Amino acid sequence: MSLDSDSSSQGGDRRSFRQITRDRLLFEMLRSTRKDSKSAWKVLIMDKFTVKIMSYSCKMADITEEGVSLVEDLYKRRQPLPSLDAIYFIQPTKENVVMFLSDMSGRSPLYKKAYVFFSSPIQKDLVAQIKRDSSILPRIGALSEMNLEYFPIDSQGFITDHERALEELFCESAEGFNKYNACLNAMATRISTVFASMREFPRVHYRIAKTIDASTMTTLRDMVPTKIAAGVWNYLSKYKTSIPEFPQTETCELLIVDRSVDQIAPIIHEWTYDAMCHDLLCMDGNKYVHEVSSKNGSASEKKEVLLEDHDPVWLELRHSHIADASERLHDKMTHFVSKNKAAQLQQARAGGELSTRDLQKMVQALPQYTDQIDKLSLHVEIAGKLNVIIREQCLRDVGQLEQDLVFGDAGTKELINFFRTQLGVSRENKLRLLMIYAAINPEKFESDKGTKMMQLAGLSADDMIAVNNMRCLCTDTKKSSGGGFTLKFDVQKKKHAHRKERTTEQSAWALSRFYPVLEELIEQLSKGELPKDEYNCMNDPSPSFHVVPTTTSTSARTSPAHSMRSRRTGGSWARPRGSDDGYSRVILY
Repeated sequence: MSLDSDSSSQGGDRRSFRQITRDRLLFEMLRSTRKDSKSAWKVLIMDKFTVKIMSYSCKMADITEEGVSLVEDLYKRRQPLPSLDAIYFIQPTKENVVMFLSDMSGRSPLYKKAYVFFSSPIQKDLVAQIKRDSSILPRIGALSEMNLEYFPIDSQGFITDHERALEELFCESAEGFNKYNACLNAMATRISTVFASMREFPRVHYRIAKTIDASTMTTLRDMVPTKIAAGVWNYLSKYKTSIPEFPQTETCELLIVDRSVDQIAPIIHEWTYDAMCHDLLCMDGNKYVHEVSSKNGSASEKKEVLLEDHDPVWLELRHSHIADASERLHDKMTHFVSKNKAAQLQQARAGGELSTRDLQKMVQALPQYTDQIDKLSLHVEIAGKLNVIIREQCLRDVGQLEQDLVFGDAGTKELINFFRTQLGVSRENKLRLLMIYAAINPEKFESDKGTKMMQLAGLSADDMIAVNNMRCLCTDTKKSSGGGFTLKFDVQKKKHAHRKERTTEQSAWALSRFYPVLEELIEQLSKGELPKDEYNCMNDPSPSFHVVPTTTSTSARTSPAHSMRSRRTGGSWARPRGSDDGYSRVILY
């Protein structure tokens, strides 16, 4: 998803995706209970899943400001507070409904009144179960579907929290079938709630299930994009009639693919500052822990920081090549010193040209500028650590071979030679190289060649499972459905490239050739050039929607195809339609 810098001129909503989610939780849900509630303070009750939804977008201070004095876990024993109203934000599961009924039924309910908000659509039989209890109905202040069941990870992206999706969707066991359906249904539900929040109605494009030939049966794994697309379309169709002011005509594009469209992208080293931080540093999500000098000048202490959009330096550098980010950090430090007389005096005493680290220490010695330089100093430290790791792990050599394999400039011979000569390369990086090789040449692992390659790399049997899984994930399009043969007249050895070079974009930085397939697909989608034999659309365009718009986005309102690598400007979505609320559906009972 991308934000359009020109959206203000079009009357668009300049809020980020995370901000839109935050506003819905705080204002549409929490603040809406003030209208008919006599309780100044309320209790907020959530399950484990909705707690995560809330924590991705809101801070405790935000929740308190909306009149919540206590946050409780639905499944933990709670103290009765009969003088307070309660807000329930829960998933619409049978177990959660049973817990809610036990809280509010009978002569002595835990709370005075309950305002219930479900994260996604609730089944009719569960609504009927609630209505059957006559003691509860007078105690319910609201019963609504928020249609908000996703996790915004930054201003432009979200996840559905399915860490084991690859295993559940590509497993062939009988037990895996139930997990397969459950995973698909949950994904479709959560993806559709994104559009409910943004009030956007997309054209749903999806990758068609393909087989090698007509005699080969389509498998469940082949049907993943089709089934998710059908599930999303089902929910979107209901939103058109159940959510106030939900658009009736298409406003954006949604493209659904699975991992088989590009197996290499999550494995190959990505050389942007953001990717390097998450790849090489021991981070917990966006949380980074570093050591800082204590205020009294004694031993250093550990400090946690979040690398997120509120950090202007992170926001500026996160999509830059690590070499570019390092240079720009040095320039920022130099600029700060040049504007500061005290720093210039220290520089004169030191004499000669100073490194970025020297400049950092110099600035840190100026206490009056601590607030200005804290974030800059943090990123100088991070970039320094990254460059040390890159050097110690020989990542430039690893990265060069990775990209040479992808673009056909290296093959089996070069990989074997690398394993024999580069003895200092870590097990993880050797595994990455072999997984890339398996994605490009799955047929090479059908015999004992793969085993010999693993032995040469010094990898374990468990590592071999990962490589074989990668090979199985790849669709072998090299096999011909015919039984004939071809005559070869060109005896010159051809370049075996898995990915085409992009001649339109030239980068000043090394190891920047690789691009994910999704980037190319989005560009094709924006031009209306998706291959029709590979991609279908669930809905034909409405008369008011441009079939080939000049600006489009995968899951956003029409905006330019966006690549952070080439630093093109992005698009925007979620424009207001005459109202600041009304996203959710109220359940009448």
